[in-house]
Amino acid sequence: MNYAHDFHAGNFADVFKHIFLTRILHYLARKPAPLRYIETHAGSGLYDLAGPQAERTAEWRTGVLRLAASPLEPEAQALVEPYLDIVKPLIGADSPLYPGSPLIASALLRPQDKMLACELHPDAFQRLRANLRRDRRAKAMEIDGYTGLMAFVPPVERRGLVLIDPPFEDAAEFDRLARALPAAARKWTSGVFMLWHPVKDRAAVGAFARALAEGFAASGVKSVLRIELQIDDVRPQGALTRCGLIIANPPFTLEAEARRILPGLSQRLARSLEAPRADYLVEWLGRN
Repeated sequence: MNYAHDFHAGNFADVFKHIFLTRILHYLARKPAPLRYIETHAGSGLYDLAGPQAERTAEWRTGVLRLAASPLEPEAQALVEPYLDIVKPLIGADSPLYPGSPLIASALLRPQDKMLACELHPDAFQRLRANLRRDRRAKAMEIDGYTGLMAFVPPVERRGLVLIDPPFEDAAEFDRLARALPAAARKWTSGVFMLWHPVKDRAAVGAFARALAEGFAASGVKSVLRIELQIDDVRPQGALTRCGLIIANPPFTLEAEARRILPGLSQRLARSLEAPRADYLVEWLGRN
Protein backbone atom coordinates (compact mmCIF):
# COMPACT_ATOMS: atom_id res chain seq x y z
CA MET A 1 0.00 0.00 0.00
CA ASN A 2 2.38 2.69 -1.25
CA TYR A 3 -0.22 4.94 -2.87
CA ALA A 4 -0.36 8.42 -1.35
CA HIS A 5 -3.33 10.50 -2.39
CA ASP A 6 -1.62 13.66 -1.12
CA PHE A 7 0.06 13.94 -4.55
CA HIS A 8 -3.29 13.92 -6.39
CA ALA A 9 -5.79 15.57 -4.04
CA GLY A 10 -8.15 17.94 -5.81
CA ASN A 11 -7.20 16.78 -9.30
CA PHE A 12 -9.68 16.18 -12.13
CA ALA A 13 -10.46 12.67 -10.88
CA ASP A 14 -11.32 13.94 -7.40
CA VAL A 15 -13.49 16.71 -8.84
CA PHE A 16 -15.36 14.22 -11.03
CA LYS A 17 -15.84 11.68 -8.24
CA HIS A 18 -16.87 14.19 -5.60
CA ILE A 19 -19.36 16.05 -7.77
CA PHE A 20 -21.29 12.83 -8.31
CA LEU A 21 -20.87 11.73 -4.70
CA THR A 22 -22.52 15.02 -3.78
CA ARG A 23 -25.34 14.55 -6.29
CA ILE A 24 -26.16 11.05 -4.96
CA LEU A 25 -26.13 12.09 -1.31
CA HIS A 26 -28.34 15.08 -2.09
CA TYR A 27 -30.82 12.76 -3.76
CA LEU A 28 -30.83 10.26 -0.89
CA ALA A 29 -31.40 13.07 1.60
CA ARG A 30 -34.72 13.97 -0.05
CA LYS A 31 -36.41 11.36 2.12
CA PRO A 32 -36.41 11.95 5.89
CA ALA A 33 -35.51 8.36 6.77
CA PRO A 34 -31.89 7.91 7.91
CA LEU A 35 -29.20 6.64 5.56
CA ARG A 36 -25.80 5.01 5.94
CA TYR A 37 -22.68 6.11 4.03
CA ILE A 38 -19.93 3.48 3.80
CA GLU A 39 -16.50 4.04 2.27
CA THR A 40 -14.17 1.11 1.74
CA HIS A 41 -10.87 2.92 1.01
CA ALA A 42 -11.32 6.22 2.79
CA GLY A 43 -7.78 7.62 2.89
CA SER A 44 -6.95 10.29 5.44
CA GLY A 45 -9.95 12.53 4.75
CA LEU A 46 -8.13 15.87 4.44
CA TYR A 47 -5.14 16.89 2.32
CA ASP A 48 -2.67 19.77 2.60
CA LEU A 49 -2.51 21.47 -0.79
CA ALA A 50 0.44 23.60 0.33
CA GLY A 51 2.41 20.52 1.39
CA PRO A 52 5.37 19.15 -0.57
CA GLN A 53 3.45 16.27 -2.14
CA ALA A 54 0.61 18.38 -3.54
CA GLU A 55 2.97 21.16 -4.59
CA ARG A 56 5.20 18.71 -6.43
CA THR A 57 2.41 17.76 -8.84
CA ALA A 58 0.15 20.85 -8.54
CA GLU A 59 -2.69 18.74 -9.94
CA TRP A 60 -5.25 20.58 -7.83
CA ARG A 61 -4.51 23.82 -9.69
CA THR A 62 -5.83 22.35 -12.95
CA GLY A 63 -8.60 20.51 -11.13
CA VAL A 64 -10.64 22.00 -8.31
CA LEU A 65 -9.00 25.44 -8.48
CA ARG A 66 -9.77 25.82 -12.17
CA LEU A 67 -13.41 24.79 -11.72
CA ALA A 68 -13.82 27.12 -8.74
CA ALA A 69 -12.44 30.04 -10.75
CA SER A 70 -14.34 29.41 -13.98
CA PRO A 71 -18.06 28.55 -13.75
CA LEU A 72 -19.84 26.16 -16.09
CA GLU A 73 -23.01 27.10 -17.95
CA PRO A 74 -25.79 28.02 -15.48
CA GLU A 75 -27.71 24.72 -15.33
CA ALA A 76 -24.55 22.65 -14.92
CA GLN A 77 -23.13 25.15 -12.45
CA ALA A 78 -26.24 24.82 -10.28
CA LEU A 79 -25.61 21.06 -10.08
CA VAL A 80 -21.94 21.39 -9.07
CA GLU A 81 -22.51 24.29 -6.66
CA PRO A 82 -23.21 22.07 -3.60
CA TYR A 83 -19.78 20.47 -4.13
CA LEU A 84 -18.11 23.85 -4.58
CA ASP A 85 -19.83 25.18 -1.46
CA ILE A 86 -17.91 22.54 0.51
CA VAL A 87 -14.48 22.86 -1.12
CA LYS A 88 -14.19 26.58 -1.87
CA PRO A 89 -13.69 27.75 1.73
CA LEU A 90 -10.95 25.15 2.20
CA ILE A 91 -9.00 25.72 -1.01
CA GLY A 92 -9.32 29.48 -0.56
CA ALA A 93 -7.78 29.52 2.92
CA ASP A 94 -4.29 30.87 3.61
CA SER A 95 -3.16 27.24 3.96
CA PRO A 96 -5.32 25.53 1.34
CA LEU A 97 -6.77 22.11 2.07
CA TYR A 98 -8.82 19.63 0.07
CA PRO A 99 -11.45 17.40 1.70
CA GLY A 100 -11.52 13.73 0.79
CA SER A 101 -14.73 11.79 0.33
CA PRO A 102 -15.33 11.20 4.09
CA LEU A 103 -15.30 14.92 4.87
CA ILE A 104 -17.43 15.76 1.84
CA ALA A 105 -19.96 13.16 2.99
CA SER A 106 -19.75 14.51 6.54
CA ALA A 107 -20.71 17.96 5.26
CA LEU A 108 -23.81 16.51 3.58
CA LEU A 109 -25.08 13.96 6.09
CA ARG A 110 -27.96 14.91 8.37
CA PRO A 111 -28.17 14.38 12.14
CA GLN A 112 -30.02 11.06 11.67
CA ASP A 113 -27.47 9.64 9.20
CA LYS A 114 -24.37 7.52 9.91
CA MET A 115 -20.97 6.93 8.30
CA LEU A 116 -18.48 4.05 8.35
CA ALA A 117 -15.08 4.82 6.83
CA CYS A 118 -12.59 1.96 6.33
CA GLU A 119 -8.85 2.53 5.93
CA LEU A 120 -6.10 -0.07 6.35
CA HIS A 121 -2.95 2.04 5.94
CA PRO A 122 -1.83 2.88 9.51
CA ASP A 123 -0.74 6.49 8.90
CA ALA A 124 -3.77 7.31 6.77
CA PHE A 125 -6.06 5.72 9.35
CA GLN A 126 -4.65 7.81 12.20
CA ARG A 127 -5.20 10.96 10.18
CA LEU A 128 -8.70 9.83 9.18
CA ARG A 129 -9.68 9.14 12.76
CA ALA A 130 -8.40 12.57 13.81
CA ASN A 131 -10.24 14.29 10.97
CA LEU A 132 -13.55 12.59 11.88
CA ARG A 133 -13.22 12.77 15.65
CA ARG A 134 -15.70 15.64 16.07
CA ASP A 135 -18.41 13.94 14.02
CA ARG A 136 -20.46 11.67 16.26
CA ARG A 137 -22.24 10.23 13.22
CA ALA A 138 -18.97 8.89 11.80
CA LYS A 139 -16.81 5.93 12.74
CA ALA A 140 -13.37 5.20 11.29
CA MET A 141 -12.41 1.53 11.05
CA GLU A 142 -8.84 0.24 10.61
CA ILE A 143 -9.86 -2.64 8.37
CA ASP A 144 -9.38 -3.92 4.83
CA GLY A 145 -11.97 -2.27 2.62
CA TYR A 146 -13.20 -5.49 1.03
CA THR A 147 -13.60 -7.08 4.46
CA GLY A 148 -15.56 -4.04 5.58
CA LEU A 149 -17.69 -4.12 2.46
CA MET A 150 -18.96 -7.59 3.26
CA ALA A 151 -19.16 -7.02 7.02
CA PHE A 152 -21.13 -3.77 7.03
CA VAL A 153 -23.86 -4.42 4.47
CA PRO A 154 -26.75 -4.35 4.76
CA PRO A 155 -26.82 -1.54 7.34
CA VAL A 156 -29.65 -1.21 9.80
CA GLU A 157 -30.82 1.94 8.01
CA ARG A 158 -31.48 -0.08 4.81
CA ARG A 159 -30.89 3.07 2.74
CA GLY A 160 -27.55 4.49 1.70
CA LEU A 161 -24.44 4.58 -0.44
CA VAL A 162 -21.20 2.61 -0.59
CA LEU A 163 -18.20 4.30 -2.24
CA ILE A 164 -15.49 1.89 -3.40
CA ASP A 165 -12.32 3.74 -4.41
CA PRO A 166 -9.28 1.41 -4.25
CA PRO A 167 -5.73 2.61 -5.05
CA PHE A 168 -5.45 0.17 -8.00
CA GLU A 169 -1.86 -0.73 -7.16
CA ASP A 170 -2.61 -4.44 -7.60
CA ALA A 171 -2.98 -5.71 -11.17
CA ALA A 172 -5.72 -8.03 -9.92
CA GLU A 173 -7.83 -5.19 -8.47
CA PHE A 174 -10.43 -5.33 -11.24
CA ASP A 175 -10.84 -9.09 -10.78
CA ARG A 176 -11.31 -8.62 -7.05
CA LEU A 177 -13.92 -5.92 -7.62
CA ALA A 178 -15.80 -8.11 -10.11
CA ARG A 179 -16.25 -10.69 -7.35
CA ALA A 180 -16.74 -8.45 -4.32
CA LEU A 181 -19.28 -5.92 -5.56
CA PRO A 182 -21.95 -8.35 -6.81
CA ALA A 183 -21.53 -10.35 -3.59
CA ALA A 184 -22.14 -7.22 -1.52
CA ALA A 185 -25.06 -6.17 -3.72
CA ARG A 186 -26.63 -9.59 -3.21
CA LYS A 187 -26.74 -8.79 0.52
CA TRP A 188 -28.06 -5.25 -0.03
CA THR A 189 -30.03 -5.10 -3.27
CA SER A 190 -31.48 -1.67 -2.48
CA GLY A 191 -28.15 0.02 -1.70
CA VAL A 192 -26.38 2.41 -4.04
CA PHE A 193 -22.86 1.21 -4.94
CA MET A 194 -20.47 3.67 -6.59
CA LEU A 195 -17.12 2.42 -7.87
CA TRP A 196 -14.39 4.82 -8.98
CA HIS A 197 -11.78 3.41 -11.36
CA PRO A 198 -8.95 4.63 -13.60
CA VAL A 199 -9.09 4.14 -17.37
CA LYS A 200 -5.74 3.25 -18.89
CA ASP A 201 -6.98 0.62 -21.37
CA ARG A 202 -10.41 1.58 -22.66
CA ALA A 203 -11.20 -1.82 -24.18
CA ALA A 204 -10.24 -3.71 -21.02
CA VAL A 205 -12.20 -1.34 -18.77
CA GLY A 206 -15.23 -1.63 -21.06
CA ALA A 207 -15.11 -5.42 -20.79
CA PHE A 208 -14.81 -5.16 -17.00
CA ALA A 209 -17.77 -2.77 -16.81
CA ARG A 210 -19.99 -5.12 -18.80
CA ALA A 211 -18.92 -8.14 -16.74
CA LEU A 212 -19.57 -6.22 -13.52
CA ALA A 213 -23.03 -5.24 -14.73
CA GLU A 214 -23.75 -8.90 -15.42
CA GLY A 215 -22.61 -9.75 -11.90
CA PHE A 216 -24.88 -7.08 -10.45
CA ALA A 217 -27.83 -8.37 -12.50
CA ALA A 218 -27.23 -11.92 -11.24
CA SER A 219 -27.29 -10.50 -7.71
CA GLY A 220 -30.65 -8.83 -8.25
CA VAL A 221 -29.49 -5.31 -9.16
CA LYS A 222 -30.65 -4.37 -12.65
CA SER A 223 -29.87 -0.63 -12.93
CA VAL A 224 -26.20 0.16 -13.56
CA LEU A 225 -24.98 3.51 -14.90
CA ARG A 226 -21.51 4.07 -16.32
CA ILE A 227 -19.99 7.54 -16.63
CA GLU A 228 -16.46 8.59 -17.55
CA LEU A 229 -14.47 11.82 -17.83
CA GLN A 230 -11.39 12.37 -20.02
CA ILE A 231 -9.08 15.41 -20.00
CA ASP A 232 -6.49 14.30 -22.58
CA ASP A 233 -5.50 11.41 -24.83
CA VAL A 234 -5.39 8.09 -22.99
CA ARG A 235 -1.95 6.51 -22.92
CA PRO A 236 -1.60 3.17 -21.10
CA GLN A 237 1.85 4.04 -19.73
CA GLY A 238 1.20 7.74 -19.23
CA ALA A 239 -0.36 9.88 -16.55
CA LEU A 240 -4.00 9.31 -15.69
CA THR A 241 -6.21 11.28 -18.07
CA ARG A 242 -9.50 9.35 -17.96
CA CYS A 243 -11.45 7.81 -15.10
CA GLY A 244 -14.89 6.46 -14.53
CA LEU A 245 -17.70 5.68 -12.14
CA ILE A 246 -19.90 2.60 -12.25
CA ILE A 247 -23.02 3.14 -10.16
CA ALA A 248 -25.43 0.39 -9.23
CA ASN A 249 -28.94 1.51 -8.24
CA PRO A 250 -28.25 5.13 -9.24
CA PRO A 251 -30.79 7.87 -8.50
CA PHE A 252 -33.16 8.17 -11.45
CA THR A 253 -32.02 11.80 -11.85
CA LEU A 254 -28.32 10.99 -12.22
CA GLU A 255 -28.17 10.21 -15.93
CA ALA A 256 -29.70 13.56 -16.89
CA GLU A 257 -27.44 15.36 -14.41
CA ALA A 258 -24.36 13.67 -15.85
CA ARG A 259 -25.36 14.67 -19.38
CA ARG A 260 -25.72 18.24 -18.19
CA ILE A 261 -22.46 18.39 -16.20
CA LEU A 262 -19.92 16.39 -18.18
CA PRO A 263 -19.73 18.29 -21.51
CA GLY A 264 -18.69 21.51 -19.80
CA LEU A 265 -16.64 19.81 -17.10
CA SER A 266 -14.56 17.86 -19.63
CA GLN A 267 -13.75 21.07 -21.52
CA ARG A 268 -13.08 23.08 -18.37
CA LEU A 269 -10.62 20.53 -16.97
CA ALA A 270 -9.02 19.60 -20.30
CA ARG A 271 -5.23 19.43 -20.05
CA SER A 272 -4.84 21.66 -23.10
CA LEU A 273 -7.43 24.41 -23.19
CA GLU A 274 -6.17 25.62 -26.57
CA ALA A 275 -6.55 22.22 -28.29
CA PRO A 276 -8.58 20.10 -25.90
CA ARG A 277 -8.71 16.35 -26.32
CA ALA A 278 -11.44 16.03 -23.73
CA ASP A 279 -14.27 13.52 -23.81
CA TYR A 280 -16.93 11.93 -21.63
CA LEU A 281 -19.26 8.95 -21.57
CA VAL A 282 -22.73 8.37 -20.16
CA GLU A 283 -24.35 4.99 -20.77
CA TRP A 284 -26.57 2.42 -19.13
CA LEU A 285 -25.07 -1.01 -18.59
CA GLY A 286 -28.37 -2.24 -17.28
CA ARG A 287 -31.69 -0.62 -16.54
CA ASN A 288 -34.95 -1.67 -14.91
